[in-house]
Amino acid sequence: MLKEAGRQVLAYLDGRLKEFDLPLAPGGGALHQAVFRKMQAIPYGQTRTYGDLARDLGTYGQPVGQACGANPIPIVIPCHRILSANGLGGYSGASGTETKIALLKLEGGFPFLL
Repeated sequence: MLKEAGRQVLAYLDGRLKEFDLPLAPGGGALHQAVFRKMQAIPYGQTRTYGDLARDLGTYGQPVGQACGANPIPIVIPCHRILSANGLGGYSGASGTETKIALLKLEGGFPFLL
């Protein structure tokens, strides 16, 4: 499974893969699981805000942000596609917002960064 995950991540970074197909079982409570599912449902090249997810889940932006920050597998569960209402927001993956910007540019999902 690890080889397949690596193959899919490389294909994504090369622009050949738009959607991961891996059996995922990240830890976390019910809200984290719900946020992870919502993030996975955001199409390649699109973004949502913390507030959008919060409204969909009947909660607030801060718990959504905490769930995003607890994401154990960034890129595969695309927390880079979640933005604050007036900017980038944070990123739990390596190199923080630098990586978030690079992933958004890769997907063309945040036009004014291009």
